[in-house]
Amino acid sequence: MPRRAERCLQIAPHSLAIVLGAAAGGAAGPSGELGRHRVGYEIFADFKRENMQHFWDRRATAAVAETFFLGWIDERVLLVQGKEEHLEVLRQGWARRSLKPPTGFHIKCLGHCFSIGGVFAYLFWLRRQLDQRVLLSLL
Repeated sequence: MPRRAERCLQIAPHSLAIVLGAAAGGAAGPSGELGRHRVGYEIFADFKRENMQHFWDRRATAAVAETFFLGWIDERVLLVQGKEEHLEVLRQGWARRSLKPPTGFHIKCLGHCFSIGGVFAYLFWLRRQLDQRVLLSLL
């Protein structure tokens, strides 16, 4: 008897999805710096730069230093990978509002990269919301 397929497919162990949104105002400064952030690794480097300044919290600085760029999905989701204890420090920092987003963004939420279906479901929902806004603006 074949095993039943699991509902959750683990795509990246020890990883974290950081869902980003455009900062208030829609652009990152007068020069439109947000347009420059199309390459995911640049956004990740900016995220690390912003968060390496936690001189009062050595755990946070070490956690950020030990994370690695994993991917960039739909120009909204930054995937990072690291040891589970470092990812937990990032989650705690976000809960305390001390985790800083990359320039031109705000952090909407953090989540595990445990389910490819969950990531795509979120992206589908987001696209649908954007499509509805466009249609309403045309009316």
